[in-house]
Amino acid sequence: MVDSHQAAQTRLLAIITFLLIGFALRQTYAVTMPLAAAAVVIAAIWPVKPWLERFFSATLSNIGTVLVLFAILAAFAGAISFSVTRVAQAFTDNSDKLQQLYQSMSDWVRSWGGSIGSVGGFSRIVSMGEQALGSAYNILVYIGIIAILVVFGLPEVGSLRQKINREIDGRQTRELVDATDLIAVKVRQYLWVTTITSAITGVATLVLSLVVGLDLALVWALLNFLLNYIPIVGNVVGIVPPTLYAVIQFGGWVMPATVFAGFSIVQVAISNFVAPTLQGKSLSLTPMAVILALSVWSWIWGVAGALIAVPLTSAAVVLCNHFPSVRWIALLLEDKKDSESAGGEHRAAENA
Repeated sequence: MVDSHQAAQTRLLAIITFLLIGFALRQTYAVTMPLAAAAVVIAAIWPVKPWLERFFSATLSNIGTVLVLFAILAAFAGAISFSVTRVAQAFTDNSDKLQQLYQSMSDWVRSWGGSIGSVGGFSRIVSMGEQALGSAYNILVYIGIIAILVVFGLPEVGSLRQKINREIDGRQTRELVDATDLIAVKVRQYLWVTTITSAITGVATLVLSLVVGLDLALVWALLNFLLNYIPIVGNVVGIVPPTLYAVIQFGGWVMPATVFAGFSIVQVAISNFVAPTLQGKSLSLTPMAVILALSVWSWIWGVAGALIAVPLTSAAVVLCNHFPSVRWIALLLEDKKDSESAGGEHRAAENA
């Protein structure tokens, strides 16, 4: 009875601690978000450094790794800027048609006794779109900040490991280093698989757009490639702009419905069959855990939080698995089979 009461107290304290951490991270967005994102980027780009060290000195390998990172970030920043600018321009050029479409929808809903507002409601939607564009360009600014943090943080990884080995005793050092290495591996696996599925989504979107004759085919392909990095939410959002543009371009409902159905099939097929096959058990998170992670990290850090929600949650699961008092959190978030095997391994280790 006492043990049960103590366990309940421990879990309550853990929940309160996580809530306080969440509020603290939310209030320190400008500092903590770039640091967390930089850590994810360093974990992802790290294999490039030891590979370059086979041929060059440590200094040159650091420079080469940074150049590779800048090339990747420049490509992503260029894709974001190009796709957002073209989509914004396309809808701005057709603002009259959009307003007429909105008014028609409003009249149709009103005929059924509902209401979505009138022209003023359309203005609010335009304002929301402008805010979304502003958020997209803010991401470009933060990409630059994150790049600077990575440039300065990458050379410090080796010395940080040496400091940990020097300051912490053997068993604790081993557990901490093992946990860090496992987190880095999971981050790389996640980003690698997500990049592959994003590329497949982009190519499929491009082909589908060309087949149905939808304008801005390359833009929709890039948009879906980028949005695929945001699980679930990005998949849904990637369908809406091309479908709405199809209404403007084709009119009627047959072609827009075709575009909507085609894009939906692509997203569902890749998200439910291709991605799980490639991902396997690398992250060991349940679907509900992914949705919860997106909700929590989006509340904490907005769009940036959604982008790194899955690797951050995976990192939290790995850390919780290394501490008995909060291991129950990892067991709740992990895939059932993996959590059972992980729990068996921890119990075996404790018995040993």
